[in-house]
Amino acid sequence: MPFTLATWNINSVRLREGLVARLLTEQAPDILCLQECKTPVDKFPTDTFAGLGYPHLVARGQKGYNGVAFLSRLPLADAGSIDFAGLGHARHVAARLDSGVVIHNCYVPAGGDIPDRTVNDKFGQKLDWVAELRDRFRADRPERAILVGDLNIAPREDDVWDHKALLKIVSHTPVETGLLTDAQAAGGWVDVTRADIPHGRLYSWWSYRAADWDAADKGRRLDHIWASRDISGAAHGSRILRDSRGWDGPSDHAPVFATFDL
Repeated sequence: MPFTLATWNINSVRLREGLVARLLTEQAPDILCLQECKTPVDKFPTDTFAGLGYPHLVARGQKGYNGVAFLSRLPLADAGSIDFAGLGHARHVAARLDSGVVIHNCYVPAGGDIPDRTVNDKFGQKLDWVAELRDRFRADRPERAILVGDLNIAPREDDVWDHKALLKIVSHTPVETGLLTDAQAAGGWVDVTRADIPHGRLYSWWSYRAADWDAADKGRRLDHIWASRDISGAAHGSRILRDSRGWDGPSDHAPVFATFDL
């Protein structure tokens, strides 16, 4: 059965409840994967989304920070979570569809501003998080699996507005992009978005600091959809809803979509 999923760092689901509702109403993905929900699960605005036809919730949350969640029209079973790098953060949750497909929803630490773990603990935490992701999927290679989320790394030169200018900027440093590429290879993951859109600049995040984000267009592709190799051929229809960055009171991220014929 075909289904469409979207992944979106919402930067507070309670603050942007209306934007989530708008996306569900206008775009109608079967599954919406959210990151940076910034709320305990018991405070999640489930009634609003259930009223729009999304009664299924699988989530991990914490007050004011982090948080990952699935909203779904399709039945989902909670498939557990992993505390990557032992940070005690709500940054991963997995859900299983009736078909047996498992979806991993991830929110990789941003890593702070200085790309040096000797002076910036947050950068070290980010590297450790992605390294454990790599090692876990190398040891237990995924099958019939999808991985989505805000991975906070733009791996390719055309995933950023200026490759050379960002080589020393957190999210595009060689140590980060190399580690993410290694993690992808270790799990046999296919970057679905780039399989569908192989050429050209492509962004899913634009900084709040830009006076006119659209005109400046200094973006980065931080949000990703991967599929295990055995089902990657079933993916198509990838797109990024750039217009949502211009909605009133937006997240600084835009939703990324893909459809799977499974």
